Amino acid sequence: MSFGDLSAVRQAVVAGFGARRLLVVGDLMLDRYLWGEVQRISPEAPVPVLRLRRETEVAGGAANVARNLAALGLSVELAGVTGQDAAGERLRQRLGEAGIGTSAVLSTSERGTSTKTRAIGNHQQMLRIDCEEDLPLPGLLEEALFASIRPQLAQRDGLLLSDYAKGVLSGNLCQRLIQAARACGCPVWVDPKGRDFSRYQGATLITPNRLELAQALGLGNDAPLPALLDGAERLRQSLGLTALVVTLGEHGMALINAQGQQPFPALAREVFDVSGAGDTAIAVLAAALAAGLAGADAVALANLGAGVVVGRLGTAQLDSADLLAALDDTSAVSPMAKILTLPALLERLQQWRAQGERIVFTNGCFDLLHAGHVSYLEQARRYGQRLIVGLNTDASVRALKGPQRPLMPEADRARVLAALAAVDAVVLFAEATPLELIRAIRPELLVKGADYRPEQVVGADEVQRYGGQLVLIPLLPERSSSALIAALESISQASLITDH
Repeated sequence: MSFGDLSAVRQAVVAGFGARRLLVVGDLMLDRYLWGEVQRISPEAPVPVLRLRRETEVAGGAANVARNLAALGLSVELAGVTGQDAAGERLRQRLGEAGIGTSAVLSTSERGTSTKTRAIGNHQQMLRIDCEEDLPLPGLLEEALFASIRPQLAQRDGLLLSDYAKGVLSGNLCQRLIQAARACGCPVWVDPKGRDFSRYQGATLITPNRLELAQALGLGNDAPLPALLDGAERLRQSLGLTALVVTLGEHGMALINAQGQQPFPALAREVFDVSGAGDTAIAVLAAALAAGLAGADAVALANLGAGVVVGRLGTAQLDSADLLAALDDTSAVSPMAKILTLPALLERLQQWRAQGERIVFTNGCFDLLHAGHVSYLEQARRYGQRLIVGLNTDASVRALKGPQRPLMPEADRARVLAALAAVDAVVLFAEATPLELIRAIRPELLVKGADYRPEQVVGADEVQRYGGQLVLIPLLPERSSSALIAALESISQASLITDH
């Protein structure tokens, strides 16, 4: 995944997004989980028997959005309605434990607290039981909720409306909140529901999913993506939005603004549970925008965060450490982000080693990358968690191999290496040998091809002296850049003879 300014994104995450102050309004829920094992089918009916091992409860719905924001380091106030019941009390307790303000959370005897109970057997969701009401709030209760929210708007850096269509965010309340927020200069971000998006008129940004967008546009559920995105631009203009971000499931996200359409492909991750992924996406997006990140970088970060939580079971919470780990997972960032200067590499090494990861180092010219190179690098990567490739600059290649080499310039060679999944970082060196680079990196494992003898490997003594290990890897037979070049020259000469 590509970021326009990866350094600024990392800095924002590390700084807790500047501890910006956000207000979240929406439908509050308590998510309950029954965890157990399934080993047999019931003799009473053809259904699995869940042997219950434990029960957990977390804040859900708009409260889960607030929970994610608080975990990312923001100051969060939550507004909504709970019932005067045990579930409502437990939800307030969970919110208090997360450090979320609840002065605008009202309780009422006129409706119960929305509760979703999920049965999880052998790491798979088997059943969900919903206990909820989706009727609009009575007029007096809605007025009381607005009165509790309005004084806080001027003190907040953003308003986030999390609409689960359970009756709290009526069209009237949405419009009053949006107008009051914009009058205070407070941006409004909306996670919408329903077919009628006119209630979000004047918001800064909305984040429908593909189905929600299709319904709002009056299109079928199988509408092609180009038609959806074109319709999204018309919707953005008609609602007076600065931007619209549509979440596309396995296809990632797309940003639609005045500059056009920008896709953000999904990350290749195994999906265990999509519960709360939308909450995480809007939370990360709002946090990033509140911290002043560019819109495209904010969407890319939200896409990254959503990719993390779908790999977990339950209504997952994302924190800054999760985001940083994902940012540092070089399979999740653009290949260009793997090409580093030595100072930038040393900074990244600190993060990797703090996570207990073993560093593997190898080096070479890698002119005309071929299957032998790929096999060699894949084997090298298996000896640790991170593989760093030291790459000779053009000048050092010429000094080693003569004035006709390299055939590919250093920028191209670095780019091709960085595209390999086995490679975590590429760093250029201009010296005749990588010895100084090895001394700076201090890899746990130094790798070279088995065509070298141990005493011939530059840096081997250095690495073994501090407890590292030298590994010599067998090479694929009859695979070499020199052989490729010789074959190309032979073809070229044969062509010249034929032409004459």
